[in-house]
Amino acid sequence: TWGSAPRPVGSHLVIDADGNFHGSVSGGCVEGAVVSEAIDVIDSGKARMLEFGVADETAWQVGLSCGGRIKVYVERLG
Repeated sequence: TWGSAPRPVGSHLVIDADGNFHGSVSGGCVEGAVVSEAIDVIDSGKARMLEFGVADETAWQVGLSCGGRIKVYVERLG
């Protein structure tokens, strides 16, 4: 995280193939976008790094208006 971020570094979000999830990486700001990307990662098996921030137009689309930046690493487990 950088600047004002809704969750601390190391926060976790666990998602299953049906889109059910437990935990939070953003206090609700970007969970929808992360869940969507995670389902793609589950299907492909290819991990990816996501980044959301105020300089990114997706920040407002997903609700990250807190003025910071977060990076979310998404990988398939198991």
